[in-house]
Amino acid sequence: MSFDRINTFIPADAPFALQVALETSQIVKAKAEACADELALANNRVKQKIAAGTTMLSAHKALARSQAVETTVQECADDLTSVTKTLVEGIDDLEQTEIALMQSHQALAQSEAALTVALEGEKQATLRALHDPATGLPNRVLFDDRLAHAIALAERHGWTLAVMFLDLDRFKSVNDVHGHTAGDSVLKEVARRLSLSCRDEDTVCRNGGDEFLYLLMNPQGSENIERIAGSVVKNIAQPIQLADLQLFIEPSIGIAVYPGDGLSGEQLINNADAAMYRAKKGMSRYALFCAREAGTVPA
Repeated sequence: MSFDRINTFIPADAPFALQVALETSQIVKAKAEACADELALANNRVKQKIAAGTTMLSAHKALARSQAVETTVQECADDLTSVTKTLVEGIDDLEQTEIALMQSHQALAQSEAALTVALEGEKQATLRALHDPATGLPNRVLFDDRLAHAIALAERHGWTLAVMFLDLDRFKSVNDVHGHTAGDSVLKEVARRLSLSCRDEDTVCRNGGDEFLYLLMNPQGSENIERIAGSVVKNIAQPIQLADLQLFIEPSIGIAVYPGDGLSGEQLINNADAAMYRAKKGMSRYALFCAREAGTVPA
């Protein structure tokens, strides 16, 4: 008995046992259809012979046809048993695949969660490494890096920039009279006020103790620098309220301007520090370094 195999789409990623079962089921289907066609054909022949007046059919031929059909039907039954067994194996494979896929998804989710935690930990570690723990301001390491970058930009674009060195006058007496807790509160409040007055492109850092550094990017001339310095002095000099205690702190500010007062970050900070000591001795709360007046014009 011959028959044409029926083509059915079978996913390429289906388990092997399931692919075999699906292919076998198509073969069984083709056999069953062929068997049905043959039975229908035999039935039509019988009808035609009866219609022609034949009242008796050859028992031998009928038996042969019956046996042939019975053999085909048995083959179909055997194949269906095989298909059932193979399908069970395929379903088991599919279930195992789904379980493995679920486990993979869970492992991926856990890996992503662990990666998120690790990245957040790295971010926090970087923040701690580059910021002052007491005030939250950038520390000297981050300030030096931004200052070096600012100098490179200023050289490329022909900008100026200024470094202000701030020291809090009589801060030691706050610690001595009111304790270090009050002193820490004062530092935090000064840091907050400096941050509020700082432009987005500028940087304020705690240099250590009661010292702060303030980087002004492209401040547009000495008059504007002095205006900003005066505003910083005024803001910090406002009374600081700590519970039932009111404290008054004033800063002394030294200012060095690039490129006239230094070509490197170290030069600018050192010269701003020197100008700060001049401010402490003078009437004003701030002082410009002015390299020519100090007799130290940078090469």
